[in-house]
Amino acid sequence: MTKHPDHDDQIADLQLHLVRWQQAAQASGERTVLVLEGRDGAGKDGAIKRITEHLSPRATRVVALPKPSDRERTQWFFQRYVAALPAAGELVIFNRSWYNRAGVEVVMGFSSPAEQAEFLRDAPDFERMLVESGIRLVKIWLDISKDEQKARLDERRDDPLKALKVSDLDAVAQTKWADYSAARDLMLQRTSTPLAPWTCVATDKKPKARIAVMRHLLRIAAPPAIAADVKAPDPDVLFTFDTAACADGRLFA
Repeated sequence: MTKHPDHDDQIADLQLHLVRWQQAAQASGERTVLVLEGRDGAGKDGAIKRITEHLSPRATRVVALPKPSDRERTQWFFQRYVAALPAAGELVIFNRSWYNRAGVEVVMGFSSPAEQAEFLRDAPDFERMLVESGIRLVKIWLDISKDEQKARLDERRDDPLKALKVSDLDAVAQTKWADYSAARDLMLQRTSTPLAPWTCVATDKKPKARIAVMRHLLRIAAPPAIAADVKAPDPDVLFTFDTAACADGRLFA
């Protein structure tokens, strides 16, 4: 992968702004939730690494919940995610989130159609409550082309240092590509709201995608004095979701 000559400088500058943002959030008590979703191989882990690299581990939490236990399956669906929400001054990043119910659970049949329909109905209300409680909610969908996903998943299987990233679901990511596309489109259409919109990022070029994610997060969540110094993300890489994106080529079919 070839980086732009000033890629590292841009990342370092954005990380400095992230540190300044966290200092301001700790002083003000602001609470932020970042939801990162996307297909397998779209770059969630890499984006999270760049965001959190210099932030305080006491005020930053990355949440990647395992499959629910037998007891958790009897609880309100959102209950175990509520337990991970931030306190004052904290940033919580969900590396996959409650949106599993609208994605992998749909494609793999891990929940019933009735449960999935209930989720699509309830998720906007759940997120409205989060936002109205004072939590800043940022939702980002990382999109990737089928060919690039195949290349990354093949590389993952062949690299022993990436062995912990390999999962059983990788094997069906390509064969069920169309099913994942249909689930993604329905999820975005039903759960992108004025209070909690989805932002989509094209991730075939990892450096550009990471910079776009970091810029967007800062511009939407940092105080104006900090956000003002951050350039707008490249519109060819990052855009606010609208229904037309499902058909006009901005999202990979």
